[in-house]
Amino acid sequence: MTMTQPTLQGISPFFIVSNVVRTIGFYRDALGFEARYRAPERDSFFAILARDAVRIFVKAEAGILPAPNSTRHPHMRWDAYVYVPEPDALAAEFAANGVAFRSPLQDTHDGLRGFEIADPDGYVLFFGRTRE
Repeated sequence: MTMTQPTLQGISPFFIVSNVVRTIGFYRDALGFEARYRAPERDSFFAILARDAVRIFVKAEAGILPAPNSTRHPHMRWDAYVYVPEPDALAAEFAANGVAFRSPLQDTHDGLRGFEIADPDGYVLFFGRTRE
């Protein structure tokens, strides 16, 4: 009898942020995400943000500061890689929304095409794909 391996459907980063309400606003207004869940509704300290199949969990906790990878080591460029089949189109959308790019749309030295965005707490997301 052959067993099939269960399918994985994705992975979601969990970011400690300084202000959940501000974070929701940035991801919603600049990047097109929606808050699928937030607790409590007023003065939220936890939220699940979503756009298409991508989920990002965020939480604020008194006394715990955000710690993006790039603040811990200069070679740790990203906190999340978001696969995007059409990074050129997404970069155009974000530019139209007035998003500041940490690194512009480009072909990278490591075989990728995409761009970097930093959120209000400094977490860096790379949106892109492998070059073909």
